[in-house]
Amino acid sequence: MSAAPVLEAVDVSKSYGRVRAVTDVSFDVRPGEILGVVGDNGAGKSTLMSMVSGALAPDSGHLRVAGRDLTPHTIGAARAAGIEMIYQDLGLSDNLSIVENVFLGREWTGGVRGLPVLRKRAMRERTRAVLEELGIDLHDMNVLVEGLSGGQRQMVAIARALVTENEPRVMVMDEPTAALGTTESDGVNALIRRLRDRGYAVIVISHRIPEILSMADRLLVMKGGRNVYHGPTEGLDVERCVQLIVAGTLATAGEAVR
Repeated sequence: MSAAPVLEAVDVSKSYGRVRAVTDVSFDVRPGEILGVVGDNGAGKSTLMSMVSGALAPDSGHLRVAGRDLTPHTIGAARAAGIEMIYQDLGLSDNLSIVENVFLGREWTGGVRGLPVLRKRAMRERTRAVLEELGIDLHDMNVLVEGLSGGQRQMVAIARALVTENEPRVMVMDEPTAALGTTESDGVNALIRRLRDRGYAVIVISHRIPEILSMADRLLVMKGGRNVYHGPTEGLDVERCVQLIVAGTLATAGEAVR
């Protein structure tokens, strides 16, 4: 790919006391690319992405967005730089509508005689426009989220990440299809591909190896807090990917790290 990386991690490390959760990890992701992140539980995936999202500050190393260091290491700074994180639990409120969830904590308001008033129609129209742009058909913007399926809830979370003050550059998703069946997983994966096709850099943490190999352009494999592979998915199959996750290396010499 010829495009310059939109996000770079350079020798990033994080410890909790004597436990090294992430050690000298470097990777990058480019616009219009899906980067899959895989590894066993405890491999350091979530800690690494928490640093990317600004929830954690690295002990050493650098995170750069469009060539500039991400500082300070806060969620607000990451969002201002164009990084949005969608966690596995989605963080949606069941008793609120689709629109209310999309704009939760960042509602649009106007003033009437000096009093703030919610711009409900504008928020509803913006939500509908974003969903339509992504090819998502949710007819009633006022329906409560508790009545939505797992796949629809994931789509609402993605829409919320896109309705930001700054156009996001990087979308990080933690196990977006973990709780979904095959049909809904296919719908969410199709949406992730559309995000890539629209020029977003998408990072997807996943335990579903066949699924991520079929979707991602490149793969980051973590083991014991280190990256043991960072390269194209082309040429990898499930067996070779599992070998990297378990053994940290491939059978052929010289293929362990890229």
